[in-house]
Amino acid sequence: MRTLGLIGFKLILGLLTLTALVTEVVVLIDRGTFEAANFFSYFTVESNLLASVVLLLSVGLLASGRSLDRIAMLRGASTLYMLVTGIGFTVLLSGLEATQFTAVAWDNTVLHYLVPVAVAIDWLIDPPAVGISSRKAMIWLTFPLVYVAYTSIRGPLVDWYPYPFLDPGENGVAAVIVVSIGIAVLAALISLALAWYSRFRVATREAPTPPPAGSTGHPGPAR
Repeated sequence: MRTLGLIGFKLILGLLTLTALVTEVVVLIDRGTFEAANFFSYFTVESNLLASVVLLLSVGLLASGRSLDRIAMLRGASTLYMLVTGIGFTVLLSGLEATQFTAVAWDNTVLHYLVPVAVAIDWLIDPPAVGISSRKAMIWLTFPLVYVAYTSIRGPLVDWYPYPFLDPGENGVAAVIVVSIGIAVLAALISLALAWYSRFRVATREAPTPPPAGSTGHPGPAR
């Protein structure tokens, strides 16, 4: 029964995420403003796309009776990126018009708020059965660091940045460096927390059940 509930939760969330992304593309194409290179240069789009793939892949594995442990690192990465998306948007961008980042209002709610929270809940209620070391969790930081480097190189070449806090022309180079370092620190802390939780849950599963109160734990005398 629990497995069916998890399948339903992950399936609905994965399809909702994918629907929101497809809606964005369709609406932008209809408006004649869709630019694939720019669209797929948003961290929000990349992280949500990965989340939908991981969620639907999880559904396939669970439905076929296979363990999700084989994609534990991928799930952790997706959870990290979605949390960075949600926290980053809330702290740095929530004061701006939603239409600057999403073509449809409900997409903004789904991609920046609902999915990050739901993916975090998914990790909490269905953590991997294998503990992830802090050292391995640091691998997850590779993508955000590469993303910042990619944006910093591509931005001047095309005169476009996906987010104002990464645009040195708007806020200055120093501000971009400070924000980038802040995001990197946040991502590292979240990575450590996700890895710790995976180990904590494994430890609690493996801990022996204490004997009932008043029991000595030894068999009684033969009668």
